[in-house]
Amino acid sequence: METRNVLPADVRRELAAALQPILAEAIDLERQAKQAHWNVKGPGFYGRHKVFDELHELAEDWIDLVAERIAQLGHLTEGTLQRAAELTRLPEFPLGLTSERDNLEQLAKALSAFTAHTREVLKKSEELGDPITADILTEVTRGAEKYLWFVEAHLG
Repeated sequence: METRNVLPADVRRELAAALQPILAEAIDLERQAKQAHWNVKGPGFYGRHKVFDELHELAEDWIDLVAERIAQLGHLTEGTLQRAAELTRLPEFPLGLTSERDNLEQLAKALSAFTAHTREVLKKSEELGDPITADILTEVTRGAEKYLWFVEAHLG
């Protein structure tokens, strides 16, 4: 797509390509959080239900930040569920999880993988001289790591 963005075209292309899997994983994480939200059972149901819903809302914000950055770089955003399923590297969320602990464990694994991947692309954006993408990924990573801490705190 045409843009007057001052970053060189090759840098924009490389960053957009690196951001697509991050977008896919944010979409995957958002869906995993909602899956846990809908199915969790146990004595701490209400608290966990709210935790999972908050994660879902945060992931929606991350999706928007990353998708809009791809567009700002002059590239098409590939945000369909089908494309997300192709590109995500997060551990698959097993269907049938209902226990609080199992849902928390699964989301902790997903958040950990997500932050590892956002850190990789954050480093790449710094190396390519794009502080704007680095700033966006810092915000996403900061939020995801904070939420990982919340989820792990529920695990005890």
